[in-house]
Amino acid sequence: MAFGDGSSGDIDEVLHSRQLAVYGRDTMRRLFASNVLVSGMQGLGVEIAKNVILAGVKSVTLHDEGTVELWDLSSNFVFSEADLGKNRALASVQKLQELNNAVAISTLTTKLAKHQLSDFQAVVFTDINLKSAIEFSEYCHNHQPPVAFIKTEVRGLFGSVFCDFGPEFTVFDVDGEEPHTGIIASISNDNPALVSCVDDERLEFEDGDLVVFSEIRGMTELNDGKPRKIKTANPFSFILDEDTTNFSTYERGGIVTQVKQPKVLNFKTLKEAIKDPGDYLLCDFSKFDRPPLLHLAFLSLDEFVAEFGRFPVAGCEEDALKFIALTSNFNENLGDAKLKDINPKLLRHFAFGARAVLNPMAAMFGGIVGQEIMKACSGKFHPLFQFLYFDSVESLPIETLDPRDFRPLNSRYDAQISVFGSKLQKKLEDAKIFVVGSGALGCEFLKNLALMGVACGELGKLTVTDDDVIEKSNLSRQFLFRDLNVGSPKSSTAAAAASSINLLLRIEALQNRVGPETENVFDDTFWENLNVVINALDNVKARLYVDQRCLYFQKPLLESGTLGPKCNTQMVIPHLTENYGASQDPPEKQAPMCTLHSFPHNIDHCLTWARSEFEGLLEKTPAEVNAYLSNPGEYTSAVRNAGDAQARENLEHIIECLDRERCESFQDCITWARLKFEDYFANRVKQLTFTFPEDAATSSGAPFWSAPKRFPHPLQFSTADPSHLHFIMAASILRAETFGISVPEWAKHPKKLAEAIDKVTVFDFQPRQGVNIVTDDKANSVSRASVDDAAVIDELILKLEQCRKNLPSSFRLKPIQFEKDDDTNHHMDLIAALANMRARNYSIPEVDRLRAKFIAGRIIPAIATTTALATGLVCLELYKIIDGSHKLEDYRNTFANLALPLFSMAEPLPPKSVKHQSFSWTIWDRWVIGNSPTLRELFQWLSDKGLNAYSVSFGNCLLYNSMFPRHKERMDKKIVHLVREVAKVELPPCRKHLDLVVACEDDEENDVDVPTITVHFD
Repeated sequence: MAFGDGSSGDIDEVLHSRQLAVYGRDTMRRLFASNVLVSGMQGLGVEIAKNVILAGVKSVTLHDEGTVELWDLSSNFVFSEADLGKNRALASVQKLQELNNAVAISTLTTKLAKHQLSDFQAVVFTDINLKSAIEFSEYCHNHQPPVAFIKTEVRGLFGSVFCDFGPEFTVFDVDGEEPHTGIIASISNDNPALVSCVDDERLEFEDGDLVVFSEIRGMTELNDGKPRKIKTANPFSFILDEDTTNFSTYERGGIVTQVKQPKVLNFKTLKEAIKDPGDYLLCDFSKFDRPPLLHLAFLSLDEFVAEFGRFPVAGCEEDALKFIALTSNFNENLGDAKLKDINPKLLRHFAFGARAVLNPMAAMFGGIVGQEIMKACSGKFHPLFQFLYFDSVESLPIETLDPRDFRPLNSRYDAQISVFGSKLQKKLEDAKIFVVGSGALGCEFLKNLALMGVACGELGKLTVTDDDVIEKSNLSRQFLFRDLNVGSPKSSTAAAAASSINLLLRIEALQNRVGPETENVFDDTFWENLNVVINALDNVKARLYVDQRCLYFQKPLLESGTLGPKCNTQMVIPHLTENYGASQDPPEKQAPMCTLHSFPHNIDHCLTWARSEFEGLLEKTPAEVNAYLSNPGEYTSAVRNAGDAQARENLEHIIECLDRERCESFQDCITWARLKFEDYFANRVKQLTFTFPEDAATSSGAPFWSAPKRFPHPLQFSTADPSHLHFIMAASILRAETFGISVPEWAKHPKKLAEAIDKVTVFDFQPRQGVNIVTDDKANSVSRASVDDAAVIDELILKLEQCRKNLPSSFRLKPIQFEKDDDTNHHMDLIAALANMRARNYSIPEVDRLRAKFIAGRIIPAIATTTALATGLVCLELYKIIDGSHKLEDYRNTFANLALPLFSMAEPLPPKSVKHQSFSWTIWDRWVIGNSPTLRELFQWLSDKGLNAYSVSFGNCLLYNSMFPRHKERMDKKIVHLVREVAKVELPPCRKHLDLVVACEDDEENDVDVPTITVHFD
């Protein structure tokens, strides 16, 4: 296959920043040079086109010979009633073009000829008969260079994908992960050699991986850059397939890095693959025997349409029987590969929904197929090889439906009704839904819900909230937003766009963050009236809060999240499943403070330090200065009360800012920047290596500078080094901004800037004896506490008072908050320069500005395809929840990785059950006690259950604990009075209950976790 030459214009790194974090520049350039054909513009086709257009390919050609029908409105977000009777491709152009004006979008409305396919890098067909598909597949496969061919269908709750990228397709990067690395601790002189690495992080190598070595002292023969094979990989060591017996003896140091290998795939044509499909990509291990049957079902459907000129009619038993008979005939002709059971019940469901394209299925497969197109155009990630079949029959109503329930009602939901029946459609329309967040996930959810008809009835309501505003970087995946919306609230803009998809949508948009501070907005009545909550959040803290609200109010929560090509979904169903907070990922490992400040050994450490220094110099210290100047008395009083090392350090920084380092001209700012360079990258390193020379030893006699520590070297400033100049330029401009000093034009001119730098006097630095440098990994601060802190603070306050007298009363600084997505503000310029100069000190590979932005800006990689997949999967579960009769085994949690591709679906875990005597309960249960009890009455109530209470809390307030003798005086007080007196809580007149957390133990003094206890009072 011929990839695009990647020479198309520059990448808009603000618009595509989250996508660049997934693909990288080379892949993006290949995409920008790729031409794609999407044939069939029903719901599935438009979802695929949307994702490919958002990704930013060179051109997308839309092909469809048919016209828009009312039936199409169930799944196609670009069509409206006004488009009925128009050609589907022509009716799609305008709204799809709005997604990305950089993509050329054209249409074809007549029958395709084979030779037309040669204009494209990838072609996808969503509505084509098998005979034509085979013909096109053969042409694409044998074309030079090959054209990637994809055939995909969504039929009711069943879907399929077939990929053929040619006889020899090269995958440059099979998984998109960064090459794994390790820091070497020792290498043996053996055959084969044993390589051990430091044990601060587990190695991610696998048997057979190729690795290269660098920076090794002693056994330098391994530094030749030659890839070597790992024979056996262990968590902290590996056996290297290399004879090192005669190599030099290993001394110290060294990095081992995985070498990623290209992979060549030999695809079969569709005709060959139908006869010999090979291994199917399995989605759901509880349905391991399903793909071969669905393979037959899709072949039988093509035969049915060819024979009768139409799809089976929903609810028509005669058509279902004909379809089952066709499938049986196919099966009989398979010989030894014949299936034992063709599952007539499943085939009946397949036949009934065969004409329908459901929105959740279109969204899901639109994400999958959109990603396969990106793989075909770029060689990034492993393609689907070659068949994928999926079904979600568990989404069907539990109740057996009368065939009449499937009849069309001449409504935009007729396709959906043909699968689920009109009763479930009515439930969907009357549902009350809360969508928390309207970013990438939220936009997709709102589109899906509008198309499904959720909250579109008289009793329905959809509430969406988001406190954020639209930024340019959102536009590459938050597809309801346009350029003109930048700066507008996300929720109201998304709500207006969703309403335009379905005018019947009853939606309210709020700009409130969901949390304890907004419980007056999202009050008890609000939560009690909901049917379902859908999270579209991007942080764990908010997710946990919503999870607790759903637990308390017994509401289903549909949870999902994405990270680059990966996504997960979790169903939280009252009394059936565990809640979101029941299991959490372990916290991210944080680098010790001493590592960041003195002993970095990778670029992440350098960037974390750089971000911290940026915030300290340009935001925190100026803010402290302003806090002091605004109210000197109050500030100094607070500092004296604190009396610690941090308070002392804050005062020292304020005095530096207002006295020794105060800037009054731009030349002062250049001086400050030049001296900062000397301090950071020369003087501190000289002091460190003076205190700990290269041959220093620890108290145990081991070399101090052993892995993972890297011995640093000071930098010699030079105006001839562009990176040195870049640091001075960014630092001086931002310093000037802080002090309100205008920046002259010449500041960005290297020669004139160098002349200004040459005027700065830099004094020689002499390292000092007795300087304490923190080396303890467990220390959480590099500030040293001192017994003299209080006395020093008093002296500093006197100095500060003198400084203030020399300032105008209106003098204030401008704190600068870090903003990663503005390429003109010099924020990332300074952070990248800080990090790279520090990396140069420690011989750590430097990174470009974009990579620095990803790490320091903590940018979460995101692409539209993964978001579409996640929301489609969630909405398939929504059908089950709204139906209301499904069991635990009917629900699915999913983890997917589109890069591999991998789909892992499993039944959710049930909630943990606590058993005590004859009682049992889960986290979903709540115990209720009425008549406004006293503490003693509550304890007796629990004692009757065999539980001995010893602690009672309301919120963060402890109302009672048996450890405190005086608390016994509270035993005969009513709990509501204790809350008012002890917790100092003013209960609103409408409030008639309190929720308590009670700690209990059994008679053997074993702790027993009891549910939340709700106390009702008059």
